[in-house]
Amino acid sequence: MFQLLEPNRIFSITSKAPKYVLLLFILVVSIGLTEALILSPEDYKQSHSVRIMYVHVPAAWISLGIFSTITILSIIGYIFKIKNFFLISKSLAPSGFVFNVIALVTGSIWGKPTWGTWWAWDARITSMLILALFYLMYLIAWRIYEDKEQVFKVTSIITILGIINVPIIKYSVDWWNTLHQPASINILSKSTIHSSMLVPLLIMTAAFALFSLLIFLMKYNTELIKIKNKGLDRL
Repeated sequence: MFQLLEPNRIFSITSKAPKYVLLLFILVVSIGLTEALILSPEDYKQSHSVRIMYVHVPAAWISLGIFSTITILSIIGYIFKIKNFFLISKSLAPSGFVFNVIALVTGSIWGKPTWGTWWAWDARITSMLILALFYLMYLIAWRIYEDKEQVFKVTSIITILGIINVPIIKYSVDWWNTLHQPASINILSKSTIHSSMLVPLLIMTAAFALFSLLIFLMKYNTELIKIKNKGLDRL
């Protein structure tokens, strides 16, 4: 099964995929922005400032999802010596970091009219900042270490330590008295958010996921080209 993920086997697909993903992204984000900025209602308390949610929340979700994926790939890659998994993780990390920063920035913008301050050392905000630091350490590790075996080990350690922070981000609003409200969307129980807001939120999440996929494909293809130029057939 793992042999199917060899770079040379999938380059023919990943090299052609970006243009189709880009077209799909433009379509989905256009629908999402129309729903979020025009069709969705304003909040009875926060008025139009609530529309920041349609960027802030999907960005946070995508950032958490990417870091979790990177961690799983790194652990499996290290155990089974699948070097391509590290290449995939490396290619995913930049978009995950960017969305983490977007979540922090939009959270600050949203916090000003809602809480009266640009920044508060709230448990969720602080834990998201810590996640951004783990992303940064992960990216820097790839820059510092030239020895592949060493960078595989170091990045695996960073992701394993960083993944501990993910459930803290998720459950911080339940464990501590924070400025953030409890979760409005629940998979196992009824969500408290109205469908008029839930639909554009999910569409924007899909658009961000497509954008992450687009950045990943471009980064991954670049890495594969580097490998081919070095005359390496396998990872």
